[in-house]
Amino acid sequence: MGGVLAGAEAFTYRLDRDKLRQARRREGRYLLRTNLTEQDPAKLWTYYLQLVAVEEAFKNLKGDLAMRPIFHQHEVRIEAHIFIAFLAYCLHVTLKRRLAALAPGLTPRSALEKFSAVQMIDVLVPTTDGRELQLTRTTQPEPDLKLLLAKLKLELPAQPPPKITVPASPTPPLL
Repeated sequence: MGGVLAGAEAFTYRLDRDKLRQARRREGRYLLRTNLTEQDPAKLWTYYLQLVAVEEAFKNLKGDLAMRPIFHQHEVRIEAHIFIAFLAYCLHVTLKRRLAALAPGLTPRSALEKFSAVQMIDVLVPTTDGRELQLTRTTQPEPDLKLLLAKLKLELPAQPPPKITVPASPTPPLL
């Protein structure tokens, strides 16, 4: 099949029906290339889905969890950083699943933004005898966060009791 346009310049084309048939047979399908020797396509597909999940986890670590690359010099610190990042990811997945079950439509990112409004502050009050009263307080959640906490069946911890600190004994002056 071909065609010609009349006029000053000519344009011709030819349709390769075999290539068109091959392309149409592949529509809506994945073609995976791998160096794995596994012969079972179902297992290869499972491995591919696991790879996609790992890539999504790294995307979440960089995005929602705001984990930026940090360059450590010591192996122990590298392992600790990976462990903390993994724990953060586990908490992120847990929150995502709880939200899906108990507060559908809410993303982990939006929930974390709501939680970030809660602040913990230390109020220090000097006493007349030289000691200091320390009141550690958590701000009260806004109504939408109270609703989210109720949906997730969570409670903020109780306000801790006040602490009284005794000043360090002054050092005697040097002679």
